[in-house]
Amino acid sequence: MKVPAPADVDGALSAISKSRDSLLVLEDALINTYSGQIANLAARKRLSTMFGLTTFAEAGGLMAYGPNRNEMWRRAAIFVDRILKGAKPGELPVEQATRFDLVINFKTAKLLGLTIPPSLLLRADQVIE
Repeated sequence: MKVPAPADVDGALSAISKSRDSLLVLEDALINTYSGQIANLAARKRLSTMFGLTTFAEAGGLMAYGPNRNEMWRRAAIFVDRILKGAKPGELPVEQATRFDLVINFKTAKLLGLTIPPSLLLRADQVIE
């Protein structure tokens, strides 16, 4: 379901909650800007949520699995340094994330009445309690 504007978030989550109990949120600029609102509305609608950015789990989403943002920013700084030292951006290699983080919001799981398997909790990089 597309959400073209912030005012459409509540309506979209209401429509989704009538037919589903889970939500996978793919990120874009609008979605990232309203991570807290989306996580709160999803919790109120009792939707379990999975996100690609860990900030969503920190904002109240159930869980997130995505690239480690600190590592991404560190790599970006290295590229900026190379460019400032004269490297041509078009000649720099394209890189892909190699480290991913799993964040589980245990507080949200309790709120939704979900049991997170201990094996998944052990694999998590961060558990929010």
